[in-house]
Amino acid sequence: MRDAIRPANLTDMGALCCLIVDDNTGFLESARLLLEREGLRVVAVASTGEDALLHIEKLRPDVVLVDVDLGHESGFDLVRSLQDRFGPSTPDLILISIDTEQDLAELIAETPVLGFISKTDLSAGAIQALRHGRSQP
Repeated sequence: MRDAIRPANLTDMGALCCLIVDDNTGFLESARLLLEREGLRVVAVASTGEDALLHIEKLRPDVVLVDVDLGHESGFDLVRSLQDRFGPSTPDLILISIDTEQDLAELIAETPVLGFISKTDLSAGAIQALRHGRSQP
């Protein structure tokens, strides 16, 4: 898969910068389009943990959405690795999945993430609500 990167100077600098990490190319494109339409600035998409790490180092997004199932990788392991790597400068990490939060609650609780959003509920509003400590709309 080819990563999609938007140079910072081509978009609104005031928008929340987001990186999406998922191994499903169709979902990546749909999520990118949805979030950009809702006012977020998707600076890149990645399909592996290694790609995500490179994008975070280079682009410094405000928030990283990580699918819990990245094919041969675990999103749970990836968010722990990112927290270990970036420490206090880690972007806000949010897990996403087609599974429900209830199905994954114990696993989510053991991670350094800001929260969880079901892929069916993904929206700029849900991301902003998590970042501001509110329940999803």
